[in-house]
Amino acid sequence: MNSVANKKTRYINLGLIDYKDAWDYQTDLFQRVLGVKAENRSLQDNQQRLTDNFLVFCQHPHVYTLGKSGKEENLLVKDDELKVIGASYYHINRGGDITYHGPGQIVGYPIIDLENFFTDIHKYMRLLEEAVIQTVREFGVSAGRIPGLTGVWINHNEKESARKICALGVKTSRWVTMHGFALNVNTDLNYFSHIVPCGIDDKEVTSLQKELGQAVDLSAVEEVLKNKIADLFGMKLELS
Repeated sequence: MNSVANKKTRYINLGLIDYKDAWDYQTDLFQRVLGVKAENRSLQDNQQRLTDNFLVFCQHPHVYTLGKSGKEENLLVKDDELKVIGASYYHINRGGDITYHGPGQIVGYPIIDLENFFTDIHKYMRLLEEAVIQTVREFGVSAGRIPGLTGVWINHNEKESARKICALGVKTSRWVTMHGFALNVNTDLNYFSHIVPCGIDDKEVTSLQKELGQAVDLSAVEEVLKNKIADLFGMKLELS
């Protein structure tokens, strides 16, 4: 571990971007950070380079992604039906089961070296959830966690009628993170009917738009959310 922690985190907003292009982009950043850590292992402390941190926000065209331990049967449509609804599908290397990404949803990819902050994956996940909880509260929506279930939920104290507003699925290697979270803001929730979201078949999915009864300024939500993440992690955000 580098004896000097780097709290600086570059914030990058890619806008609407094809899922595969974004996956390649974050993989490149991920491998770059891992490469520095690999080089540092053979160097004295005073020779080691600082590892970079990135917080990437984007939106995707309609796409379904399945985590490495997910079940293919949780995708309820076939290839030809995917074409009809204008969606693509990828089996990827994050944790978790299947989820949907689409326009009107904030997808966040923190590519950070946790050794710059803390070395605790459980804490990492809970802080991402907390950032979302605090963000949606700023827009008048109360949310929280459900014990044993990852993500952020509306009506979380009533487990039978809880609705998921944000899904999480991450990958880590040598304390470097990739993939992340998806917060439904003005998302077309009809696309969730073609999957068993996150492998959970007895819970609904919701969005800020659905909970508030009106569309929400997505850029305003992004602004609040990136700052909540920065505050909770102790990041020093640098705008790209």
